Amino acid sequence: MKRIVCDTNVIVSGLLWKGTPRRLLEYVETGKITMFTSRILLEELDRVLRYPKLVSVFEKSGVGRQDVLRWLVQHGSLIMPKPLDSVVVTADPSDDHILACAVAASADAIVSGDKHLLDVRLFRGIPIKTAARFLQEFK
Repeated sequence: MKRIVCDTNVIVSGLLWKGTPRRLLEYVETGKITMFTSRILLEELDRVLRYPKLVSVFEKSGVGRQDVLRWLVQHGSLIMPKPLDSVVVTADPSDDHILACAVAASADAIVSGDKHLLDVRLFRGIPIKTAARFLQEFK
């Protein structure tokens, strides 16, 4: 079974819209993929879900912020990663927590749509891929 860490943008896209991120999250829901998360990722998701443009999209979809957080807690395995020793994603150091989570989870991949993370490509043997690329190789 594949072990992944999803960036916040993948989770939001997957729960709001149809498409590749949604298919990825369906694999998580059915237990074909194990997804890991951390307290920092949960806090980031909570903050992002409060963005005014997303609040209106969620209201139209009938899905609330608490529903999304509940989904992640229900379908993600919560772990406590140690911070990295030095900054890796220099263009956006706040993304380093995703790398730390993936290392602690012994993840097979990080799935993200974030350019800064995707530019890193590989961290400690863990590839960083888009949802489309990950699913293409998963099948």
